[in-house]
Amino acid sequence: MDMKSLMEQAKQLQGKVAAAQEYLGQATVKGIAGNGLVIVEMTGKYDLVKLTVNPDLLKEDLATVTAMITAAFNDAKAKADTLIDKIMGDATAGMPMPE
Repeated sequence: MDMKSLMEQAKQLQGKVAAAQEYLGQATVKGIAGNGLVIVEMTGKYDLVKLTVNPDLLKEDLATVTAMITAAFNDAKAKADTLIDKIMGDATAGMPMPE
């Protein structure tokens, strides 16, 4: 493979990765805890879009409220991680990307 061909492939990969990153900035996932008492919505770049807390939960003690919010956030993050792995894996055709 010549250098020109290699550079063209690198340019194509760069474009695919940029498109994937743009998509991840727009795509959202939802994390849910307590059967829907808390819902965290975030983008594929971990930006918080929306936090919904059912008013009934606010009758509980602070530790319970905090635990539910944390659980919903962790659920959303796990879903975002899965989405990122899929989208970036597709963009790079399985080629591992640096951290």
